Amino acid sequence: MLKSMTGYGRVKQENEWREITVEIRSVNHRFLELNVKVPRVYGYLEDLVNKKAQAAIARGKVDIYVTVRAKEGSDIRITPNMAVIRGYLDALRQVSDEYGITDEVTALSLLHLPDAMEETKEEADADQLKAEVSAVLDAALEEYNAMRQREGARLCEDIVYRAGLLREYVDFVEKRSPDTVEEYRARIAARMEEILDGTELAQSRILQEAALYADKVNVTEEVVRLRSHLGQLDSMLKSGAAVGRKLDFLVQELNREANTIGSKANDFEIAKTVVDMKAEIEKIREQIQNLE
Repeated sequence: MLKSMTGYGRVKQENEWREITVEIRSVNHRFLELNVKVPRVYGYLEDLVNKKAQAAIARGKVDIYVTVRAKEGSDIRITPNMAVIRGYLDALRQVSDEYGITDEVTALSLLHLPDAMEETKEEADADQLKAEVSAVLDAALEEYNAMRQREGARLCEDIVYRAGLLREYVDFVEKRSPDTVEEYRARIAARMEEILDGTELAQSRILQEAALYADKVNVTEEVVRLRSHLGQLDSMLKSGAAVGRKLDFLVQELNREANTIGSKANDFEIAKTVVDMKAEIEKIREQIQNLE
């Protein structure tokens, strides 16, 4: 299934330690342009996100935002400062020995003394955090790609419809082209008969002029190439690969053949049909600009 380059995905997951959010959004771009934002303290996650994104996305201007929020207290460790507590106990024993004070000292009373406890912030385990972010990123990419596939399906449906209209126009041009030669021959014959009064020279000249005109307005090659290009268009749409750039080139070729037919045709009906062809080709081009 071909994908649109425009998409959005957002997934938030949390565990007992932290909450991780990955948000992905993209718009059209000729190539793949990644803009990855991760918390500065977890800068090592950027390489992981880049690699996964490059494996899942072929084209587009893509912004990926990763946020990691530790739950309150989950990364804080409280530990006793044994050196300070030992100092307090030594000092208390000295006071007791000196002044005969016998008040009991409890652990709780010690913990209330200044600097008796140390509060430290634990650093997140890099491998564990990478695994958690990777899982959230995979889920966000799945949601993002699902949206792009839905949009891509709509684009392809419209392109197939317009390609069908183009085939009808090509069929008309192919059928109409011989008639234009016959009509031209009839006009030339009428004029020649009037001027040369039905002589053998008139008949010979009529045939010569008609042959020259038929060669000039012959669009067989253009019709064949148009049908070939439309066949390639169908194959590319069915391939499911990222063929947006190839399709863009193919549309240029379709437009080139239509222009050639327009320049050759000396006929109102064909000229009108060429205008319709070019209008549909332009609509296809606009849709293809959105495909990956």
